[in-house]
Amino acid sequence: MYLVLSQPLAITGTLVVYPNGNKNDKGSGYLSLYAAIDNSTLAPHEEVYVDLRFYVFNKKEKKYFTIQDTDVWRYNNFKTMWGFSQVLPGYTFKSPYNGYLYDGDHCEFGVDVTTPTVFQTSELFTVANNFKTPTFTWRLLKFSTLLEDTYLSDTFSIGGRRWNIQVNPSGRDKGKGKALSMYLIVNHNEELRPFERIYVRAKLRVLNKFKFRNVERQIDNWFSRWETGRAYGWGSSEFVPLSNLKDSSKGFLVDDKLTVQVEIEAVSTTKYFPS
Repeated sequence: MYLVLSQPLAITGTLVVYPNGNKNDKGSGYLSLYAAIDNSTLAPHEEVYVDLRFYVFNKKEKKYFTIQDTDVWRYNNFKTMWGFSQVLPGYTFKSPYNGYLYDGDHCEFGVDVTTPTVFQTSELFTVANNFKTPTFTWRLLKFSTLLEDTYLSDTFSIGGRRWNIQVNPSGRDKGKGKALSMYLIVNHNEELRPFERIYVRAKLRVLNKFKFRNVERQIDNWFSRWETGRAYGWGSSEFVPLSNLKDSSKGFLVDDKLTVQVEIEAVSTTKYFPS
């Protein structure tokens, strides 16, 4: 039996093999593999983080059985050996028919030891909800006299971002001349990085004096900065048919006043390091 250390540790290290298993690590009856470091080369409070990938050569199949954890391993003066206590069952490893033992009683082991790359920048993405004041209501007075194509509400803040509601009284795109169009938009003064996007879950509503007739549209989208020219606003171009708005019996206009609302349920934020 001989050992092959495919890549040395950043500090002095050793590949440790337990052919019959490490009984102290619940490995009895298995092949156990570890990478150990010489703690005399560590400063008192020094820690080393590494990725470990262990190999067992199978001559019959002419390839390596490999095993690797998804997390990095943290070495320090209190923990100088990491690895796997149950790499292969003992009977699988020792049977000459399986190819791990060959040419009498030979076998090969190896370990790759790599230090994870330290990222120069990082991002912390979070989604907040349950806002203290999640709704904003806007009343458009003398609605029948509104002649402009687009109207914006006052700026309001929810979820740490500034927003506006945009209303097109005569519609736009597919709703042009047929329906009221309405959108939630990111305020144009909101500072976003060129590539940054904001996830938003919200409800846009046109309120009705008969509450069960409120018209509501769900928003579940990613918002971009104004300069992108797209995705800075989401809503519907066909929110409410104009015929329904103009029909006083439908209950949308009260004293020629239209009331719209947004309820923001979730907003994402991204923190950048370094900022």
